[in-house]
Amino acid sequence: MATAYSSAKFVQPLSLNSTINGRSRDNSLFDPLKTGTSFLGSTRKLRVNSVHSNQGNVRRRLPVVAVSEVVKEKKVKSISNLLITKQEGLELYEDMILGRSFEDMCAQMYYRGKMFGFVHLYNGQEAVSTGFIKLLKKEDSVVSTYRDHVHALSKGVPARAVMSELFGKATGCCRGQGGSMHMFSKEHNLLGGFAFIGEGIPVATGAAFTSKYRREVLKEADCDHVTLAFFGDGTCNNGQFFECLNMAALWKLPIVFVVENNLWAIGMSHLRATSDPQIYKKGPAFGMPGFHVDGMDVLKVREVAKEAIERARRGEGPTLVECETYRFRGHSLADPDELRDPAEKARYAARDPITALKKYLIESSLASEAELKAIEKRIDEVVEDAVEFADESAPPPRSQLLENVFADPKGFGIGPDGRYRCEDPKFTEGTAHV
Repeated sequence: MATAYSSAKFVQPLSLNSTINGRSRDNSLFDPLKTGTSFLGSTRKLRVNSVHSNQGNVRRRLPVVAVSEVVKEKKVKSISNLLITKQEGLELYEDMILGRSFEDMCAQMYYRGKMFGFVHLYNGQEAVSTGFIKLLKKEDSVVSTYRDHVHALSKGVPARAVMSELFGKATGCCRGQGGSMHMFSKEHNLLGGFAFIGEGIPVATGAAFTSKYRREVLKEADCDHVTLAFFGDGTCNNGQFFECLNMAALWKLPIVFVVENNLWAIGMSHLRATSDPQIYKKGPAFGMPGFHVDGMDVLKVREVAKEAIERARRGEGPTLVECETYRFRGHSLADPDELRDPAEKARYAARDPITALKKYLIESSLASEAELKAIEKRIDEVVEDAVEFADESAPPPRSQLLENVFADPKGFGIGPDGRYRCEDPKFTEGTAHV
């Protein structure tokens, strides 16, 4: 059976002076306030040619194609034009509504002083989290960034546990010690949010290696677990990104590298920060497929995500997927968001992924307005309950402060005599009492 990858066309890598739609690329392309392109990748057609190699290196003949062509090819072969069933559509809608409502509530709680430190919200990017994570099995792993609340929710971490973590309470998924940027759940194979850009990618690569090792070395035939590594456009100029692409391709690891390209790294435009803004083209340079997808459309994201995840599960190696999306709020809740052009923000707000899915479900007769309203009402209750639960939960005990600092069960370190250092009366001498 042909897949989107096998039927995809190849493209020549574009040089800096190449043409797009018959026009020369000039410097205005790199100025988000000057370019007339409403969406970086969706309105430009790449020149399509066969990739030729003088040395006949077949491995480098890998597909790079926009998702619109993938969907187009698959729809031609499909008996029905419907991309999802009713059950799938309602599941996607519920997950996206949960993410949006939860983040809106986080903003309220932050400004009421219930949360501390930096809080980075996901509003506008829900199609990426939902489109990918809802295709995973429980045993599959997710590695996130500092914008991790919605990834945790999509992976199944209860809203109560996520909200409590944001409140710094003992009932949080990290017992209040992780906070906004460090969500973690062993039970749900959420391997962490990471505050520094790029630091989660090696962890995700290690998780994918574990899956391959268990299957091929330990002979666990049923271990077909896949890892998703989420990161932003700003990360793609960092060394960890390139090193892990190389390692994953070399060892054919079951991992999907998901770039959430929201076009801005805090206040730096992606178009100004990288020599070639088309991140997905970096995949074939390391011997893996690279795909660009409209990250404001959950159905398109899901289409490519399904192929990439199944490919990894079959043992065919990694895939790089660039999801071009947009955050509706500032970089964090401490960001006044004064650097982005209001017209740009309005243009993307009009492409709200939740509104688009709702329209599709109703126009395709997959759901009624009343059914979707019922989901929204139920999610509002879930989020309100999460806030009440978090607010009433107890803070972590003082005895928890030094846990997980040293590699021993009690968390205080083991002395030369083999005893726990905390049992030495002089352990806290000259320090604040804990």
